[in-house]
Amino acid sequence: MWAILGSTLVDFSQWYNFVAVLLLVFALFLILAGIFTAYFGSGKSRTIGVVLLVVGLVVGILIGYAYHAGDFGAPSDQLAPLIWQAFLVIVAAVIGALVAVGIFLVAIMKS
Repeated sequence: MWAILGSTLVDFSQWYNFVAVLLLVFALFLILAGIFTAYFGSGKSRTIGVVLLVVGLVVGILIGYAYHAGDFGAPSDQLAPLIWQAFLVIVAAVIGALVAVGIFLVAIMKS
């Protein structure tokens, strides 16, 4: 919370949630990119895909453990709801982006 006049009070638990979601989504997309690159790549790019996959797994596991252990300022039972909320936010963002791109394409095709 922010005080209008006087001292500034900040609720850091929201920032911890933001950082946790940011890093978990980062790990998820590294895992997905690693799987994609390792499967479809050849030679050096396949090796890069495996490295991306491993880094994504390590980041995801470390952040999940840190959040579960209470290092992010939240009780340990809050990890599952946080992941579910992050998943819903990602799905909503993808749906919104697809709708916006669809409207854009229809507008361009009609003109």
